[in-house]
Amino acid sequence: MRKLKRDPNSVELANKIIEQYQTKSVEDMQEALKDIFGPMFESMLKGEMNHHLGYESNDKGEKETSNRRNGYGKKFVKTTTGEVEIAVPRDRDGSFEPQLIPKRKRDVSSIEDKVISMYVRGMSQRDIASTIEDIYGFSVSHEMVSDITDSVLPDLEEWQDHPLNSCYPLVFVDCLNNDS
Repeated sequence: MRKLKRDPNSVELANKIIEQYQTKSVEDMQEALKDIFGPMFESMLKGEMNHHLGYESNDKGEKETSNRRNGYGKKFVKTTTGEVEIAVPRDRDGSFEPQLIPKRKRDVSSIEDKVISMYVRGMSQRDIASTIEDIYGFSVSHEMVSDITDSVLPDLEEWQDHPLNSCYPLVFVDCLNNDS
């Protein structure tokens, strides 16, 4: 039987999650994933808001629109690992209609694997746009994909650069069973 070939980025991300959360069971892993989904969804929604308004959060420059950010609303979304609370950005004139997690949609369990795969694989903007079109059935511009990924990258890099413990115990077991 051939060994399954895994994407090295996927393996590295899985190992970092296991190390960070000290998972010892499937339930521990599901809780770790719940912790990751919330900030990931929020970062994507912030990127979508940046694209909608045409400027970054805390941008002091002149804006093309009078519409501004207006805090966050609380929303619970259903994932495969349970309910996750997220903060959804709002705008003053109420014209922001999120495409990634639409208003009044609560079940996002079908998109989790695709969302994670976009980050893990380091997908190009075209690949991400294609994946979003596959998930939601609508196309998004490359500029919007760029705004969304740009808003998520600092959080991802901060998590990847967090300090690790100086020592990790490792047990290696190798044996043969010759009962024949």
